[in-house]
Amino acid sequence: MAQSNSCHRWKARGFDLDLEQRVAIMGVVNVTPDSFSDGGRYHDADRAVEHGIELVAHGAQIVDVGGESTRPGADPVSVEQQIERVVPVIRRLRGEIDALISVDTSRAAVAQAAIDAGAVIVNDISALSADPQMADTVARNGAGLVLMHMRGEPRNMQHDPVYDDVVSEVIEYLEAAKARALAAGIQPTALAVDPGIGFGKTVGHNLSLLKHLARIARAGRPVLIGASRKAFIGVLSGAEVDQRLMGTAASVTAAILAGARVVRIHDVGELRQTVQLAEAIRNAS
Repeated sequence: MAQSNSCHRWKARGFDLDLEQRVAIMGVVNVTPDSFSDGGRYHDADRAVEHGIELVAHGAQIVDVGGESTRPGADPVSVEQQIERVVPVIRRLRGEIDALISVDTSRAAVAQAAIDAGAVIVNDISALSADPQMADTVARNGAGLVLMHMRGEPRNMQHDPVYDDVVSEVIEYLEAAKARALAAGIQPTALAVDPGIGFGKTVGHNLSLLKHLARIARAGRPVLIGASRKAFIGVLSGAEVDQRLMGTAASVTAAILAGARVVRIHDVGELRQTVQLAEAIRNAS
């Protein structure tokens, strides 16, 4: 049997995902009142837990729990409020699901509270740049870490983003973030990278990143892609946020064929077949 490519293993804090042949699905649980994608449907803890259980039943291997909206124009949420939103949900999910739990936050105190409650991955959209304590927190706990590219902050990131070469600049940014993580003592196998579709990019930037994702995938760590229901799909198709399933499916397919190993999506049940077919085509001889 062929050995798995070590670049396609994501391993930390008691988990070891072999992503050589199989794409991992990360389902989204937004415990926020103002999410762009679901309009705050899961702000209530009971609904959030129920939704997380449903995502796993539909095929999610990871459930990503966030207490702060990162939609364009969103204001920051306090550490205390994030903890109040995510910790009860993570604690209850930990007892209910056989799947990994990640916490979507850029704040070290939130990450620590989430890890104490049962999270094993920190999904940091700032790639360790928002909180100087984040790298040490992740290293000390041996947690997994997603490093995402973003230009600016959610409240200003879509104010005329400009790049000379978006793909090269994203790769350079993620390489620098990886270096910071390794310098802090985080294991290389604990890292995944995300080019940040929709975070400080125009429609053209997002399309270039999807088209040339293989260049990012060659950089040595599993690539996570989060294109689900994003605004560029609406711009291209005219579809409202709750009508972007097919556009998301096309983006997910393109990303998997170009080398994505983890897909972060809202509609897990509807898109599981898309993921299965795309990974089968990629793996075909």
